[in-house]
Amino acid sequence: MATLKDSRKQHLKVNETQLEMDTRSRGASPLADDFEGKLVEAQQQLEQLQHQQEVVERQKVELEELTQRKEEFLEGQICITDKLASTITSVDRELFEMRQEIEDLEQTRKCFAEHQQKIDGINPEAWTRDELKHELNRAISMLDHAEDEYDEALSYFSNSNHSTVFSNRSKPSKSKSQGSAPQGEFAAMFKQGLAFNLPIFVLGSIALLVYLTR
Repeated sequence: MATLKDSRKQHLKVNETQLEMDTRSRGASPLADDFEGKLVEAQQQLEQLQHQQEVVERQKVELEELTQRKEEFLEGQICITDKLASTITSVDRELFEMRQEIEDLEQTRKCFAEHQQKIDGINPEAWTRDELKHELNRAISMLDHAEDEYDEALSYFSNSNHSTVFSNRSKPSKSKSQGSAPQGEFAAMFKQGLAFNLPIFVLGSIALLVYLTR
């Protein structure tokens, strides 16, 4: 009988222990659920922070690239601005000199055209005996004046790009031997003098013929 009672008591203790464990496990379930929820929430927050950190890193890299491109632009801007400004100044100077040269050429042409018109208008055959001396002096003076202005223009344009317009006043070439150099210079000077004074000789001859035939 004692053994049966003891076995019943042990069985009751085991049941009580299981009941107590079931009660404890049932009471701990809400705490576990709350912990798991907080753990999931914390992990989600961590993932969001990691995502935000990645976004910030990308923005940082992009900002660094933009900053570098901005510095390169500023450097290029300064460089090309200096080049353009310097070139514009040079072009303006060249344009001013070209306009000045064109204006000088236009004035020279106008002056030469006036001289040509006046000289072409001289007709010694129309002079009377009484007009011969006066008209001849006036004609020679016109030729001298035209020649002086021609020489001034030649000297003025001698160092410019337009010196070739005075092709009939080319310099004589140098001789290879020293002995022939003076002779060549003399011949060139003689030809130039003959060319300059030939109109005067012609006018004088024509005037003389007109005078003698009257």
